[in-house]
Amino acid sequence: NPANKRNIDVIMVGTGLAGGSAAATLAELGYNVKTFCYQDSPRRAHSIAAQGGINAAKNYQGDGDSNYRLFYDTIKGGDYRSREANVYRLAEVSANIIDQCVAQGVPFAREYGGYLDNRSFGGVLVSRTFYAKGQTGQQLLLGAYSAMNRQINRGKITPYNRHEMLDLVIVDGKARGIIARDLVTGEIERHSAHAVV
Repeated sequence: NPANKRNIDVIMVGTGLAGGSAAATLAELGYNVKTFCYQDSPRRAHSIAAQGGINAAKNYQGDGDSNYRLFYDTIKGGDYRSREANVYRLAEVSANIIDQCVAQGVPFAREYGGYLDNRSFGGVLVSRTFYAKGQTGQQLLLGAYSAMNRQINRGKITPYNRHEMLDLVIVDGKARGIIARDLVTGEIERHSAHAVV
């Protein structure tokens, strides 16, 4: 029931690009989220090191790009070791992920007409890499961080920085909490929730 979302707690372990975006999205949907990271700020996650760009099948160049071509290039680039169902789903939602990043304020490079610029990158047959001037990871992370900050200010996200997850609490075969250590005081804490991501 959508009305129950405000009564459901979710623990997010890690606030890098994936964790930060997921935490912000869950909070926007109405869930109460606790985020845990061992850095002093989510902005210090290793996602900041990504530089090249992010691929999406938006076919801006009109060169015949499609979800299937992105899927095939990704499978081939992964030496045919990737899970095909997961890669195909990634290809399907790739265009929406770019739109979400733009909505979060990520300053992707643009052409003179205002469209998002993209370029060809290693291992692909078409131009589909969206980039932010050699600091794509940093800009994506700052976009996710600003979305998280909006939800922190709304009271939907409670951040626990400088906390290290030690163990997962399993109840009836489901993750229901974590055991964490406060890296500043050394205190061992327990946190419970309806779900752990």
